Amino acid sequence: MEKYQGIIFDLDGVICHTDRYHYLAWKALADRLGICFNEKINNRLRGVSRMESLEIILSNSGQIYTDTEKDKLANEKNENYRRSLAQMTPENLSPEVKGTLDFLRKSGCRLAIGSSSKNAGFILERIGLNGYFDAVVDGNQISHAKPDPEVFRCAARRLGLAPENCLVVEDALVGIEAAVRAGCDAAGMGDARKSSLAKYHLAAFSELKEVCG
Repeated sequence: MEKYQGIIFDLDGVICHTDRYHYLAWKALADRLGICFNEKINNRLRGVSRMESLEIILSNSGQIYTDTEKDKLANEKNENYRRSLAQMTPENLSPEVKGTLDFLRKSGCRLAIGSSSKNAGFILERIGLNGYFDAVVDGNQISHAKPDPEVFRCAARRLGLAPENCLVVEDALVGIEAAVRAGCDAAGMGDARKSSLAKYHLAAFSELKEVCG
């Protein structure tokens, strides 16, 4: 069993679940534009930045959009999404996740968030984890989305640790790839459990106690 000094968590789908909010916000935009959008297309957006997600959706439109128009569309989606996020409370943080985080902190691990979301800070505030993590790196601080390793390298640096001393916990295949490219070990949850690049395949968040305890 490895003894990691730091653990870096993706946010959406790992610490909390906002996938449904994302889906509804993108669908509202796509419906307004008359673009086909469904759960299958939505799965392609997992772990992908907002602008890259928009490009995937617009690729089905048969229309060319200017950069200014794309910015307006991305902002429209984000406004829809943030209205949904505003409904979140600390009850959206499961006792299993909070208990595991507290266990890992008490065991001496430094904890970080490494997310492509530009709303990470807002989400953490809504679920009662504002100021909880030793470092938070999100889409506002990086130039390249996953599978680029930038977000995890930056998070490790903010923790004051070498990437090889950090474990990344992800639920997206592109996130696992980004973690490995950053030089970190990776633990896959959800869809990412099937990644051959993941060192650990977690059926439950609490299994991190065995991996890192």
